[in-house]
Amino acid sequence: MVTNAALPLAGVRVLDLSRVLAGPLCGQVLGDFGAEVIKVEHPRRGDDTRDWGVRVGRTETAYFNSMNRNKRSVTVDLQSAEGQRLVRELAAGCDVVLQNFKTGGAEKLGLGYEQLKAARPDLVYCSVSGYDRHGPEATRPGYDLVIQGEAGLMAINGEAERPPLKFGVAAVDMFTGMYAAQAVLAALFDRQRTGRGRHVEMALFDCGLMISAYYGLEALLMQQDPPRYGNAHPSIVPYGVFDAQDGPLIVAVGNNAQFERFCAEVIERPDLAADERYRTNLLRGQNRATLLPQLHEELRARPRRLLLERMGAAGIPCGEVLGLLEALGSPRAAGLVTQQPHPVAGSTDVMAPPYRLDGERLPVRHAPPLLGEATDEILGQLPGIDAARLAELKRQGVI
Repeated sequence: MVTNAALPLAGVRVLDLSRVLAGPLCGQVLGDFGAEVIKVEHPRRGDDTRDWGVRVGRTETAYFNSMNRNKRSVTVDLQSAEGQRLVRELAAGCDVVLQNFKTGGAEKLGLGYEQLKAARPDLVYCSVSGYDRHGPEATRPGYDLVIQGEAGLMAINGEAERPPLKFGVAAVDMFTGMYAAQAVLAALFDRQRTGRGRHVEMALFDCGLMISAYYGLEALLMQQDPPRYGNAHPSIVPYGVFDAQDGPLIVAVGNNAQFERFCAEVIERPDLAADERYRTNLLRGQNRATLLPQLHEELRARPRRLLLERMGAAGIPCGEVLGLLEALGSPRAAGLVTQQPHPVAGSTDVMAPPYRLDGERLPVRHAPPLLGEATDEILGQLPGIDAARLAELKRQGVI
């Protein structure tokens, strides 16, 4: 079992001033690896996502819970001078600060990199913004859906005959959060060698453009937008969702040897593998218009279980198309969905970290926090903050 002491980031303290998704996901990743993550929220409304989606208890939602495990919640009004002072004191005792205020917003609160670095020279500080903080759109707010449109992602998603389509999840926010966590980890590693802190700057648009991957490079090579293929693959054929006699299945033929086995052992059409038009994947891609109708016909003539068994025996990647609830309840999801105690709801589902170290999955050390559940404990560690002072701060609405 992975213990707290064995976690790679045990002893690292993170001040998470971010909200919604990209920044909080970065903080969650650091928390998963063992960092102590202090999430600072507004005393009354908290993170915006506490009001998004399906309610859990009184102050959480499924949306909030998906990005905030392994954190402690502290409520502070950052619009008050006293609240800003408290957070500066917290930051002085932290290794990492995360923030996704609009460009310039942290500085107005006295919480910018240069301001906090003065008290903690080796601070790793991560700013997440919508656009390049040094460019003409620096002050534009960044929203996942807007970036999906502006980065060309909606134009490559969906069926060719249908309008552009956003991804099912906030993919730009999530990639940005993961990229940010990677950069913070790199900065912490560099600090071990040099003793120097870093200012990590991440932009949603930059990360959104990175998601285009091979599509983006193909657009540059062709000097036009690549076509949309829906559930098919732009470069690999056959690779996508097909209808069997009794329902959909996934066929992922990744190389020429697999295609030969697919034709001979699965659909019993060795003539297709021998056809010069389909001998290589590049040729199959060029001639997909004549090949795919034949494959669809053969697959629709056979039951799904038979096809899956034949493909499994032939070593061809394949699978069923499951509903989300069905996937979460499948045996292969064992250990990924945990039940955590909840003081109001009794218990709640919390995803476990996807990481394994030395064969052990990293633990859920803290369920997503109730709003302000650790305020007294964490602020009470600051100099000059006793029970009477905490009570006065609450009376003033600072915490």
